[in-house]
Amino acid sequence: MDHLLELDGLSVSYRTADGPLPAVRGVDLVVDAGEVVGIAGESGCGKSTLASTVLRLQPKDAVVEGEVLVAGRDVLTMGWGDLRALRWAEASIVFQGALHSLNPVRRIETQIAEPIQLHEPGLSTAEVTARVGELLEQVGIPAARSRVYPHQLSGGQRQRVMIAMALACRPQLIVADEPTTALDVMVQAQILDLISGLVKDLGVGMLIISHDLSVLSDVCDRVAVMYAGRVVECGSAEQVFRAPAHPYAKALAQAFPRVGDPAARYAPAGLAGDPPDPHAPPPGCTFEPRCTLAVDACREAEPPLLDIGGRQSACIRVGAA
Repeated sequence: MDHLLELDGLSVSYRTADGPLPAVRGVDLVVDAGEVVGIAGESGCGKSTLASTVLRLQPKDAVVEGEVLVAGRDVLTMGWGDLRALRWAEASIVFQGALHSLNPVRRIETQIAEPIQLHEPGLSTAEVTARVGELLEQVGIPAARSRVYPHQLSGGQRQRVMIAMALACRPQLIVADEPTTALDVMVQAQILDLISGLVKDLGVGMLIISHDLSVLSDVCDRVAVMYAGRVVECGSAEQVFRAPAHPYAKALAQAFPRVGDPAARYAPAGLAGDPPDPHAPPPGCTFEPRCTLAVDACREAEPPLLDIGGRQSACIRVGAA
């Protein structure tokens, strides 16, 4: 049986005046029905590029290699007609920043109805209106508020509208790119509960992108940690957050503040330095310049992503263990 989403050797680079700029490098990943898979990492590690490539939304200056299979079909090679049919109906995306994604001069009912009318032209106006109301109720917004404009909703409500739009045509795969960005912690918790409930109740698969580890730890079954465009660790959420194997994954976990822990309060952990310049990556392991455990061998070759005890990690120390 096909995975809902399968990335096989996915690489994405951008054409620039200084030459190709690699953003995603050789990523392999799968998402199955009823599963939430998270992508973690610092800004610039390739998370959003990966998310946009799933539905072939990358800009024209992007060069893509590898395969992106949605329900067994390669998104990168299918014709525009098939791609248009796949978007919304089989796979949809929740963009970060709902205020910038929603049309400010159109009522939310019109915006949610648009993909339904496009993919199910046989429905009557009354049936579409009823579907919009059901979707809003499903995400916790009264159907009576369907005629308001985006600016008349709070940040959390606008994000709920974005999720309702993503569910409009009953897709099996949802890509959520930073779905709780700029939301306060209380609203963030509500959105995460909503996402978890929808995945469980509807049996859909979700790929969720975030730099916030607390978001991923709350909702994900598995997590892939990206650094400099490639996955350096992948495993269950509990493995990655409680016992990370890769030094970068460990640094991310330690940087997450722990409420009520005096040690974390008075000696906050962090990670010195910055991610490498994609135009001039360091030799060997790209994390070596920032790694406190680095040895000379780390500069010789980039470690492969190896299977270790039910997870994967790309570190010379892990491979030698």
